[in-house]
Amino acid sequence: MKVVSLVERNGEKRSYHVANVTAKTVGPILREQVAKNARLMTDESGVYNRVGKEFANHEKVNHSSGEYARGDVTTNTVESSFAILKRGLYGTFHHVSEAHLQRYANEFDFRWNTRSKLGFNDMDRADVVVKGIQGKRLTYRPTTLCASFFLV
Repeated sequence: MKVVSLVERNGEKRSYHVANVTAKTVGPILREQVAKNARLMTDESGVYNRVGKEFANHEKVNHSSGEYARGDVTTNTVESSFAILKRGLYGTFHHVSEAHLQRYANEFDFRWNTRSKLGFNDMDRADVVVKGIQGKRLTYRPTTLCASFFLV
């Protein structure tokens, strides 16, 4: 299962479940979500080569040669967010269906975007959640009742 995440330094994170990580799947996400005047920082993967030229600046770190940062050029921020997602999936949820992976990614994006470092506390997070449900109705499908008995 593949997830592509975009993280603004000291800002928000957005994640997308994709079938494959290719230029064809990553390019449209970057074009839609990242401002053209942005400074794009990626690893050396070839999926970013063509689309990277469309931004003000595209800088890469070369993990395969042991480079993880060059000055302020690094992918450590997004990799840190991935580590938190992986820890949550493996350590808390244990198994995630691919059909629901985007929902889990959204939850961890919410956690990242409302973290203490950005000035959020538990009450602030609760306010964000409640504001997100305003104007939306929760509807229920009719259920089929099933009864069973357990005799002791």
